[in-house]
Amino acid sequence: MKSLSAGAKRILVVEDEPAISTVCQRVLTTEGLEVDIAVNGEVAQDMVEEQQYDLFLIDIRLPAINGKELYQWLKEKHPQLTSRVIFTTGDVMSGDTTTFLEQTGRLFLSKPFTPNELKAIMGETLKEVE
Repeated sequence: MKSLSAGAKRILVVEDEPAISTVCQRVLTTEGLEVDIAVNGEVAQDMVEEQQYDLFLIDIRLPAINGKELYQWLKEKHPQLTSRVIFTTGDVMSGDTTTFLEQTGRLFLSKPFTPNELKAIMGETLKEVE
């Protein structure tokens, strides 16, 4: 993994819906963050191996490798990064999703979320990991 140069925090948004990833990128960039987008967990894995990230915004439902599988991979390969994960989901009613979120203990955003909700949860998580 490359080291992040001093300065802006780098966020990896793992989201397969272009409208949501575009909004996330706009909102977070205006907050002074560098944002990379991965369309699924498989792409995200490659990006994590090439670049250091300060935070991850991961959709639970993704093609190829889903958010749960990506989190498990992070846990095995880069356990120090799991405290930097925030999940997004439109499926908080599902027992599987609820159980998974409880087991990880990670923060999450329910879709649809507002730009202010996104900024707040990112700020909170960045403070935790600094």
